Amino acid sequence: MAILTVPDQGRRLDDPREIAAYLKPYGITYERWTADGRVDPDASPEAVLAAYAPEVERLQRAGGYRTADVMQVRPDTPGLEAMLAKFNKEHTHSEDEVRFVVKGRGVFHIRPETGPVFALEMDAGDLINVPAGTRHWFDLCGDRTIRAIRLFQDAVGWTPYYVKDGVHDRYTPVCWGPAFLPGVGPRRGPQAAPPGSSPPPTAP
Repeated sequence: MAILTVPDQGRRLDDPREIAAYLKPYGITYERWTADGRVDPDASPEAVLAAYAPEVERLQRAGGYRTADVMQVRPDTPGLEAMLAKFNKEHTHSEDEVRFVVKGRGVFHIRPETGPVFALEMDAGDLINVPAGTRHWFDLCGDRTIRAIRLFQDAVGWTPYYVKDGVHDRYTPVCWGPAFLPGVGPRRGPQAAPPGSSPPPTAP
């Protein structure tokens, strides 16, 4: 289940409908797909794409996406640190970034043209479509694992274009998880764990 936080406001949303409504004015699409029991999350890419074919084909028709694939990142992925370093700094793309999480977790920070920076932590069953030109960055969660379906109009368009005045260093890349307490949002600088709980895992 996705969790949306607005760090500078101490705000948190975890209802899919409320998350979708919050993101809509920024042109960002969020959907929650039924994932349980549909396919083994570790199945072959072909099997995963076949299992979600109706949803993928709907998105392809609506957005003009020509290709779809399945990407996977694990702690032992060769070159993982260099890969993460490309995308955990504020940047844009020349085409939409469409991701459906099959397994694992990750967090998108979005810096809209108007309004505060917000973060969307995603896990299996969550889909996001970040429009071309949107300023954002991405971090893995503590397990450093994610498997996701990606859709492209042209994969070349996924090249990151870094933002000169990027603010990514001001926001801690934290995945709070379902135990996150309302009113205690991720803030700049060191984080204190809620009383009686363990500190949340941080992304690399």
